Amino acid sequence: MRRSIERILTTHTGSLPRPEQLKRLFLARAGGEAVDPRELAAAGLAAVRAIVPKQAQAGVDVGNDGEQQRESFFLYLRDRLTGLGGSWQRPARADVERYPEFKQRWLEQTSAKGRISPNEGLPMALGEVRYTNPGAIERECRDFAQVLAAHPGAFAEAFMNAPSPGIVAAAIKNQHYESEERYLRALADALRVEYQAIVGAGFVLQIDAPDLALERHISYKDEPVASFVGFVERVVESINHAVRELPRERIRLHVCWGNSESPHDSDVPLDDILPALQRAQVGGFVLPFAGPRHAHEFRCFEKRPLREDQVLVAGVIDPLTNIVEHPEVVADRIERVAQVMGDPSRVLAGTDCGFDTSAGWGRVAGDVVWAKLRSLRDGARLASTKLFRA
Repeated sequence: MRRSIERILTTHTGSLPRPEQLKRLFLARAGGEAVDPRELAAAGLAAVRAIVPKQAQAGVDVGNDGEQQRESFFLYLRDRLTGLGGSWQRPARADVERYPEFKQRWLEQTSAKGRISPNEGLPMALGEVRYTNPGAIERECRDFAQVLAAHPGAFAEAFMNAPSPGIVAAAIKNQHYESEERYLRALADALRVEYQAIVGAGFVLQIDAPDLALERHISYKDEPVASFVGFVERVVESINHAVRELPRERIRLHVCWGNSESPHDSDVPLDDILPALQRAQVGGFVLPFAGPRHAHEFRCFEKRPLREDQVLVAGVIDPLTNIVEHPEVVADRIERVAQVMGDPSRVLAGTDCGFDTSAGWGRVAGDVVWAKLRSLRDGARLASTKLFRA
């Protein structure tokens, strides 16, 4: 995993705005309409071909395929796992429930047409969960590699995303396994196929694990913090099981409190879960420090430092507002994180979360997304002039 040796490198968490044609195809398929798989595949590949140079032009150093060939950061697994069926709806968030006026707005926003919902109409695990279609992830890796070959030098390094066993377990309700532990182990074994394919193709693997913070105010909202920390420990154990044969310096773990514009005042503090997170056998963490509820929590690393060989991708851009952060603000955020880390080479600048985690879910307009990423670039350059003085 690349470090910021001479300057602060920039990256993001994965999902970028999808073209309208591609989004319409995903929505049509999700709505039960017949969609030609060849048309969808062609649109997805065209989107990857477009998104790589756009990232490079915006100044992204460590980029990806924008998750263009997936309708959601985890729902795409419906076509790759066995044992899924039925339907259920995720529990309401604690921070939404406590504000009735906001809840009404939230329901109006999240039930709007034109988006893939990560909360409603979710499948359940009704039988044995296995990964049956390795060709799908292999094709994604191959497509991305071919696009990168057509744009040599576009990125200093490339990554690809895959969900954690924990977010899949939380979103795809277990109705088959006798325990959560067995379900997590089955999911870890299944997802290992994707993890190995991504690393084997030469990319950095980013494991997206919002569950490690988000589930406190969803699945565990009525339980003590200790119960939730136990869940975090079990998920981290399942991740370690899935990546046990992979070099941890090729893996980064993304943890967040949910990509939603909501109060977030029921979020678990990072300090409560950090000891459990640090058990993960990974080379770095991707954490959000731009949003107003967690902007201060980089200070947790003063008393709980990362290992010397681990990097921190600090979220310094908020993916939930159309305000374009000033480069000076971005630079200040980077510098504060670097000071706590004690070594700027172990810090990369990124975004708090994805810009379109499920097709149509993003709240930031496409042209503003690219303005934000350019501001990320400019802020990183400003910070670099201070952090890497001769």
